[in-house]
Amino acid sequence: MNSKNGPAGYGSLLISLHWLMLVLIVLVYACIELRELYPKGSDVRNALKSWHYLLGLSVFILVWLRLVARLMTSTPPIVPAPPRWQTRLASISELAIYLFMIAMPLLGWLIVSADNEAVMFFGMKLPALTAANEPLAEQIEEVHEVVGNVGYFLIGLHAAAALVHHYVQRDNTLARMLPRSSR
Repeated sequence: MNSKNGPAGYGSLLISLHWLMLVLIVLVYACIELRELYPKGSDVRNALKSWHYLLGLSVFILVWLRLVARLMTSTPPIVPAPPRWQTRLASISELAIYLFMIAMPLLGWLIVSADNEAVMFFGMKLPALTAANEPLAEQIEEVHEVVGNVGYFLIGLHAAAALVHHYVQRDNTLARMLPRSSR
C-alpha cells in the first residue's frame, strides 16, 4: 500500500480517507433521516440520534487528518489539463466541502452543548462548547439544518462533476481517487 501521491493518482491514505468519509457522511445523513420514522423518546430514535453525533464527530476528526495529509503531499495532475475556470471552480467547491465537514460537526456539538446534553464520543464526555441556552440551541439547529441541506447539493455536485470528467471529458479526475488496482 503506497500512501504517497503519484502522477497517476492519490496515495492510499487520501483515497481511503476520501471513501471512508463518504461512507460516514452517508451514515450521518441516514441516521438523522431515519430518526424521523420513530416516535420521540423511543430507543431506536435515541440510538439513531446518538449515532448521528458519533459519526459526525468522527468526520470532524478525520477531516483534520485528511487536511494535514493533503497539505503534506502534491496534488496529482489532471490529464488532459482542464480549462483554468474549471480548476478554479473545483478549488472553490473543494473548499466548500471541507468547510462543510468542519462546520457541521461543530454546529452539532454547539447544539448539544446549548441543549445542556452530554456530548459523548466513544464513551468519552467532551467539553461543552457553550453554556446551556435553549434559544441559542434552536437558532444553531436551524443553521445546522440549512447547511445540511446545502451539503446534499455539494456532495451531489461533487459526484456529478467527477462523472462528467470521467465520461464526458474523459480525463483522469475520477481515476486519481480510485485505488491503483481500479485505475
